Amino acid sequence: MLELARVLPVPGALWGAYPVRPADDLAPPWRRPRWRGGLALCGRIERAAQCHADAWQRLQVPAQLAALRTLRGTLRRDGLAPEATAHAIGIVCAVAQRTLGLQARATQRLAAAALLDNRMAEMATGEGKTLAIGLAAAVAALAGMPVHVVTANEYLAARDAAQLAPLYLALGLSATALPGTGSDETRRAAYGRDIVYATAPALAFYFLRDRQAMAGARALERIAAGIGGASPAVPLMRGLCLALLDEADSILLDEAEVPLILSRNLPQAARRAFLWQALALARQLDGKRDFVLHGADRLAILTAVGEQRVDARSAGLGGPWLRPRYRREAVALALAALHAYHRNEHYLVQGDAIELLDPVSGRVAPGRVWSRGLHTLVALKEGVRVPPETETVEQTTFQRFFQRYWRLGGISGTLREASGELAEVYGTGVVAIPLHRPCRRHELPARRFENVQTMFDAVVGRVRGLRATGRPVLVGTDSVAHSEMLSELLRHHGVEHRVLNALHAAGEAAMVAMAGRAGSITVATRMAGRGTDIELDQAARNAGGLHVLSCQQNPSRRLDRQLAGRCARHGDPGSVEEWTCMAADGPATPSWLVRPLKHWTQRREEHRRAVLRRGLLEQDLYWEGRLAFAGVSA
Repeated sequence: MLELARVLPVPGALWGAYPVRPADDLAPPWRRPRWRGGLALCGRIERAAQCHADAWQRLQVPAQLAALRTLRGTLRRDGLAPEATAHAIGIVCAVAQRTLGLQARATQRLAAAALLDNRMAEMATGEGKTLAIGLAAAVAALAGMPVHVVTANEYLAARDAAQLAPLYLALGLSATALPGTGSDETRRAAYGRDIVYATAPALAFYFLRDRQAMAGARALERIAAGIGGASPAVPLMRGLCLALLDEADSILLDEAEVPLILSRNLPQAARRAFLWQALALARQLDGKRDFVLHGADRLAILTAVGEQRVDARSAGLGGPWLRPRYRREAVALALAALHAYHRNEHYLVQGDAIELLDPVSGRVAPGRVWSRGLHTLVALKEGVRVPPETETVEQTTFQRFFQRYWRLGGISGTLREASGELAEVYGTGVVAIPLHRPCRRHELPARRFENVQTMFDAVVGRVRGLRATGRPVLVGTDSVAHSEMLSELLRHHGVEHRVLNALHAAGEAAMVAMAGRAGSITVATRMAGRGTDIELDQAARNAGGLHVLSCQQNPSRRLDRQLAGRCARHGDPGSVEEWTCMAADGPATPSWLVRPLKHWTQRREEHRRAVLRRGLLEQDLYWEGRLAFAGVSA
């Protein structure tokens, strides 16, 4: 394999018009090449970068421009060799200070070096991840690589691209955020920029489109070879050269639990009628006798009595109802839609459509739909527009998609718990970036409550007491329903507050920015404004800083740390406490045992989800092998 530190993936004669890692180069265990010397070398690069920044700033403007031109030529000739990388990071830092007014800290330079070395950087919330990614993106783009900066949502993509635009422009680079709407020509023009900010689903979707179009073009070219050929398909993207991921754990782990599907609409009248009948029949069944509900897995299983009732009540129906297994599975799915999927917890009704909620972030997941008719059943239950039935044209997983990038780096505040999976699946190591100031976060003892109502009653008292001292408070809840429930309770007791959830996401950044004011109360779901700093005013600092009260039953320790990381940034004061709602079986659990029990449960859930992701990847590998056997390029 070519040494990637020297020869960089760039569209052209060497790497092809559409650089992408071949499918047969992905079987684990594999590793992405890194600099010899590892983290120690990254540290030396960081220190050398500061020297180069100081030297560049002492130059006159004409000499600075000449040095920048020379640097671009060096990078394109030598690639990301350590010496050239240190020089490039230094100049980019100096330009950032001049154009953005931001002095890059040593920790940000170290993070940028780690990203350019195919590593994941664990960098605490509030430590300047946006600039660190911008430094790495600028260096890679100066070297000629098309760069994809992957963010959690379209708002953050547009915000970060606009914030760093003066830096990129001063370096002679073009950058943009991928538009959510518009024509293919608009998107192709966006992908033609040096640096593109986009969400992971958008990138994967357009990669699937390109792959399908290019496979079809190759087939047409073979057919038309003897009659003058056919016009080749023009892809939207320029390949998968380098991806830099913000909130990398959310993208590579949490979102990787859902396969990515490119589909097309199908006629649906007969299917819709069948599902409507299944839902009507499910409404007639008794939960104490006819079915058992498994809430954790959101499944309904018919009992023997329930199967007999379904068979009897569908006896006069024809078509698919004549097949016993098919009708029982349809009714069981309808029961799940009725009793296991709840409005404002698993989905929203917005306008005349069902919008799914991401189970981790609590945000609306645009374009995501349930399969096997579940989405139609929930729409019928809510009496809203039924989406068209679809068939799968192309599919992949986030694991498989991000493996296809030649170079991959990411950054997040919570990566160490998943370092083994990241190394095994993506071939990237995790490096911990130290804090630039000591952390002053104070963790209070955990508490357990028997039910949600009791816990929220206590939350009201706690919030009122903290507000009286002038401290801002952020309360984290599990779902839209819980956040609305707590909001109503606070309103009843006359406590002024703001609610940040999928129903009130339009002003997310503004609400998060105001959450650090003295006496401010913010109730949030798991979305909690990731990517936006909570800045404290001086009165809030003097009162003790932001207090985070977690009422979330998070499935992983990473999510606990994400919420706790909202407070005590940049050396500011702050505190956090976790309140847990568990059914009390037997004697009350001592406070010192609440957190260990919770972490034990979370480790089990983390293992279960890792197994789920591994299964999705293996399934994707299996189908990719079948396509290759059938002669279809992957």
